[in-house]
Amino acid sequence: MPEVASRRHLELVTPVVQEALAEAETSLDDVDLLGVTAGPGLIGALLVGVAAAKAIAWARRLPLAAVDHLQGHVASLYSSPTHSNRRSSACWRAAGTRCSSTCRIGRSAPRPRHDARRPAGEAFDKGARLLGLGYPGGAEIDRLAREGDPSAYEFPVARIPGLDFSFSGVRRRALRVRELPPEELERRRGDLAASYQRAIVRALVERTRQAADKFGATRVAVVGGVAANSS
Repeated sequence: MPEVASRRHLELVTPVVQEALAEAETSLDDVDLLGVTAGPGLIGALLVGVAAAKAIAWARRLPLAAVDHLQGHVASLYSSPTHSNRRSSACWRAAGTRCSSTCRIGRSAPRPRHDARRPAGEAFDKGARLLGLGYPGGAEIDRLAREGDPSAYEFPVARIPGLDFSFSGVRRRALRVRELPPEELERRRGDLAASYQRAIVRALVERTRQAADKFGATRVAVVGGVAANSS
């Protein structure tokens, strides 16, 4: 729901900036450079953030730096003092717009296959809509899944060559939710959410383990919005 995300960004962009400054115990008077996510992502949401950053930069006469959304996720690891051995680490980047296992942080990574514009985050959003849940879908399914049995329904996990991801199968199977009688759908929503989430997470984890084994990574880092799900 791109338009929903855009509206929420518009509502929250100012409070988020204020909260960030408060947590850093600073003010815009002490800022020397502004960074803003320029892509990839939902165009409407990106436009809200870029417009807000441009306005602040212009008003404060500050330089503005465009930041790549996905590179920013991975770069966040560099701020952790415990993540010093980066070359022996694999990074699982799971977000709404892209998903990949970046082996040896900083190198090129596999991407979703067959459905490159519909990765894990969108799979969660589609499942949430089918279950009558809100946005963002990942958080809503995660909440409902705590009430259900993850083994109640079988959702397929794609088996494709290499380290690429594919969530087309699990999304297609989710469409069969529409065939359930309304009373059964309402009664089994928790089971459906738990089973659906389990299939997506299973695909992510299995591929990440394969990537770590292939490249000899001794530990795995998890970043991105989808990574916030409790499973």
